[in-house]
Amino acid sequence: MTSGEPPPGCQVVHWHPEAPPKPAEGAPCNGCGLCCLAEPCPLGVLVSRRRTGPCAALRWSEADGRYLCGMVQEPGAVTGWTWPWAVRWQKALARRWIAAEVGCDASLQAQAPSPPSG
Repeated sequence: MTSGEPPPGCQVVHWHPEAPPKPAEGAPCNGCGLCCLAEPCPLGVLVSRRRTGPCAALRWSEADGRYLCGMVQEPGAVTGWTWPWAVRWQKALARRWIAAEVGCDASLQAQAPSPPSG
């Protein structure tokens, strides 16, 4: 392993420096975004059209200082379906599919990068 490489079995995600820390499993979601940065949820797979990497629907909110699901906040901007009935339907479906306000279900652990040696 060379300097700057993650240890085996680790995944590197680019997390906003002002993002809140990841909550404990089962604790209320605080918008840390770590789970969505690591991989898209089933709904995110549909809108991102990929199964790995960060979810295309994930949005950073400067005003809130946290990550938000674009499918809950502005689904029309994610899918292009902006008819009022479609936006209502997409928001409702998204809240159910991502289990909004149920609690953190990510078993991921965040670790700050090691400073470069040398």
